Amino acid sequence: MTTQPLRALVVEDDHSWQQIISEILSDCGLEVDIAGSLDEATLGLKAQPHRLAVVDLSLSPNDHNNYDGLRVLDAVRRLDPNCRTILLTGFATVELAVTALTDYGAFTFLRKESFHRSQFRDIVYRILVSAPHQTAPISASVATATSSAVKGQPAHPKPRPEKALIVEDDAGWRSILEELLTDAGFQVRTCASFGDAIGYLHREKFALAVVDLSLKGSVNIWEKEAADPDMDGYQLLTAIRAEGIATIVVSGLSEPDEIQRIYSEHSISAYVEKQSFDRAAFRRVVEETRLTQQSLSELNALTDREREVLDLLAQGLTNKEIAEKLFITTNTVKRHLKSVFEKLNVHTRSAATAKVAGE
Repeated sequence: MTTQPLRALVVEDDHSWQQIISEILSDCGLEVDIAGSLDEATLGLKAQPHRLAVVDLSLSPNDHNNYDGLRVLDAVRRLDPNCRTILLTGFATVELAVTALTDYGAFTFLRKESFHRSQFRDIVYRILVSAPHQTAPISASVATATSSAVKGQPAHPKPRPEKALIVEDDAGWRSILEELLTDAGFQVRTCASFGDAIGYLHREKFALAVVDLSLKGSVNIWEKEAADPDMDGYQLLTAIRAEGIATIVVSGLSEPDEIQRIYSEHSISAYVEKQSFDRAAFRRVVEETRLTQQSLSELNALTDREREVLDLLAQGLTNKEIAEKLFITTNTVKRHLKSVFEKLNVHTRSAATAKVAGE
């Protein structure tokens, strides 16, 4: 029995981009179908299944407010749920694109002005080696809400993704980090200088920052030179720490003493060396940092007395011993623990203790 070749759908109104994307997909062993509009894409999706679709956000060259690409993503979810989608977008629509990922289930998005063939090829191979992704058809109410949002009409409010700030003066590294953080569900802001980063910190609230130490473009990241404490990255770490933002340093500096100093003086969450950078390891670091920050946020919601009770609980004390230590009744201890469990979203004493251990 002959195996049917895997197919890819390119939804793009620009002929040059059609050629670029089709050439790479063909090199990856895919049969490529081309669509230049929402209607053509819908017909293509109905005609036969596709393993992946590459979709431009705007499908009208004369209308910068055209978001037909979102409707194509919606059509993919309804008509070909095993198809994974990659969204292409221009710089001015990054925020909308990030939001679209959470609403429409795109695998990732790429900005055209920083497009790299090797990066795109890597994403395609990741999709091809992964199991087909079955996405549940969206309900009529969700479809109506997302359609209204695209048209600029109010929709039901949805939780906004956490924001992450990338400060890196190398475009290639910015692209890699942006892709990984976007895949992790963050709404990403990228910049290349100390000034731009400070501006973002003043304007927006971030849950995570990923920072390179050398931001002046004059230091070879592969040279093992002594770190200059006046580098912009060091000054930026101080500013970020003042904002209480979890920080991951991704740098070419690899001296153990210097790394230890950065941990102790700037209270960073993790230090990742570029020389040994691994995508899977970086994803784990991001997730661990996110979980730690979530625990810290929950602990900050406790009252001073609740925190005292929790700390004593973590030391292994019984309710009676906690009551004696704090000069309160055991019933009061129980009430505090009930409130602590609710705020930490746990149900057992060991789970509450684990929150303190992960602080």
